[in-house]
Amino acid sequence: MIVKTINVKLRTTEKTADALDDTMQRFNQACNHLSELAWKLQEFRAFTLHEIAYHDTRARFGLPAQLTVRALAKVADSYKTDRSIQHTFGRRSAVVFDARCFKLKNLSSVELTTTRGRFSFVMAHGGKQRAQLDGAVTGEADLLFRDGSYYLAITTKKAEPSLVDTYGGVFGVDLGIVEIATDSETNRYSGATVKACRRRLREHRRSLQQRQTHSAKKRLRSISRRQSRFVRDVNHCISKKIVCTAVASAKALALEDLKGIRERVSGFCREMRWLLAGTLWVRAFADLAVKIVYKAAEQGIPVVFVDPRDTSRTCHACGYCDKGNRKSQSHFECLECGSQFHADENAARNIGARAALSIGLMSSASASF
Repeated sequence: MIVKTINVKLRTTEKTADALDDTMQRFNQACNHLSELAWKLQEFRAFTLHEIAYHDTRARFGLPAQLTVRALAKVADSYKTDRSIQHTFGRRSAVVFDARCFKLKNLSSVELTTTRGRFSFVMAHGGKQRAQLDGAVTGEADLLFRDGSYYLAITTKKAEPSLVDTYGGVFGVDLGIVEIATDSETNRYSGATVKACRRRLREHRRSLQQRQTHSAKKRLRSISRRQSRFVRDVNHCISKKIVCTAVASAKALALEDLKGIRERVSGFCREMRWLLAGTLWVRAFADLAVKIVYKAAEQGIPVVFVDPRDTSRTCHACGYCDKGNRKSQSHFECLECGSQFHADENAARNIGARAALSIGLMSSASASF
């Protein structure tokens, strides 16, 4: 199944906005109460919390029955990943709706259960979002408040199409800093705009952090969101082009498995550690991989993850591996056979070859692309 989250803006009136605000406030107050109780009793299972606190929580905070159940589930889910500290929830934290308190109607409106009754909301979305919702099975939905407006993040599921015949082989993709992505078809996607954006906003962020005022902190949050949106947009564009190239060439996709990248950058200079280990850049790599995977799944293109170790030092023509092969960031010249390539293209071909070997499409790492 292909699982995607579709964000849609809700059109509200003064009455419905007040209802959503009251629901969000009461829901998160209930979550904090349940979290405090769970921490005190050291009991984090939803079933047990339900038996202990359901009736009291519903009566105390005036929540509808199903929203009380969702609050119990939200607290229990939060403790599945971390039980070292007591969890707290902000006044504007997300409210979780399921099929009993949320209903999609005609792809243009949605009904939500609130503390003040059930209301219908028109969704302000475009044709692309409508097409994504059409024919999809909807799961849970999260009510979000952002920049003065309410949004609904709807989880959808669609069946994956059958895998296409990748008779063309494997299409390797190398991720990097100077070039965000380079594929084995010699296509390079520059990271200059993302890096320039990060540098510019880093300096701006430093000056704001020194002020420590309320307005400065508000501005910092705005900068963070703007930077994240920019990186996501760049990743969407790059991932779309990569998948389209794979479809056109009838090839499977091979990506680097970059787990543990932060632990592998301790020997580099400060600037490189900032570029590689910075939270946003690591998330950007992960975000790009996620976008490639789900876009490929929609087209029936298989994706294989391989260990990228030594792919930048190995000659894809003869298989000779040596640190000295990498003459510079962009230049690769094999010390054994003398072959010269763009370094990232060479790494992308090695990644493709490793993936091909792992799925049995090729008999040797020196197969041509």
